[in-house]
Amino acid sequence: MAAGTESASKRGAHDSDAENDESINDEIAEFHRERARIRQLMGQIGGVQYSKADTVINVFFIVMVLGFFGIELFFHPLPTTVSIEIGVFLISIKMLWMIHANQKFNHFVFWVLNTVEYRLNANAKALEELTASVDALRGTRTIDKQDARHTKD
Repeated sequence: MAAGTESASKRGAHDSDAENDESINDEIAEFHRERARIRQLMGQIGGVQYSKADTVINVFFIVMVLGFFGIELFFHPLPTTVSIEIGVFLISIKMLWMIHANQKFNHFVFWVLNTVEYRLNANAKALEELTASVDALRGTRTIDKQDARHTKD
């Protein structure tokens, strides 16, 4: 009889382990889905494609400024003030591009922090509800224990 009880408890433990493994696998799958969704959003907001565009624009401005500087240094096709104005113009455009890139990044950071805050508030609310439920159960148990004491007396 002890062997039968032992094997039944082992089966119950094995079933419990299988259920735990299944729930852990579900959580891992959900994590992978959420990670893929976040990667896709990051790509849309300014991920890999954006960094390629940023590299192309950076190279373009470097070539333009150095090329213009070299042409002006050796050939003097334009007056000096016009050359300086063109250089300042190119640098200004580059600064505007950098401001735009920074705004996209800041928007993404704001979105992430806002999402974290929303989830944190949801968790805090759920914790308060659980605490209230536990307190209610403890209050019920305390009353039940007091009733049990009074019935014994």
